[in-house]
Amino acid sequence: MFSHVMLGANDIEASKAFYDAALGALGIPAGRMDDKGRVIYLHEGGLFMLTKPLNGEPACCANGGTLGFRAATTEAADAWHAAGAAHGGTPVENPPGWRDGSFGKLYLAYLRDPAGNKICALHRPAA
Repeated sequence: MFSHVMLGANDIEASKAFYDAALGALGIPAGRMDDKGRVIYLHEGGLFMLTKPLNGEPACCANGGTLGFRAATTEAADAWHAAGAAHGGTPVENPPGWRDGSFGKLYLAYLRDPAGNKICALHRPAA
């Protein structure tokens, strides 16, 4: 459905350190800087990117928005949460754990990244 996701970041180095750690816990290789100063993560055909806003204004988080990353196991989601929190992320909502939702039982872990974006690691058990 998606070709890529790009988030704004005011401090590219802090955001790269955060995402390298958090996404690394999910098995995603460290991001690479391109010649425009953007950080690019390539994994299983998808692109996740970080950039300073092109209009020169400060980056800000989307109120009500959440970006979710797939976790293969609950342990991977917990490792993602711990790595992100140790690298400048802020835990939000409930601690990582199982929740009942519209799509069945889900294991969710939430953080805010260094720019304030709300992100989540999600593990969906096999049916």
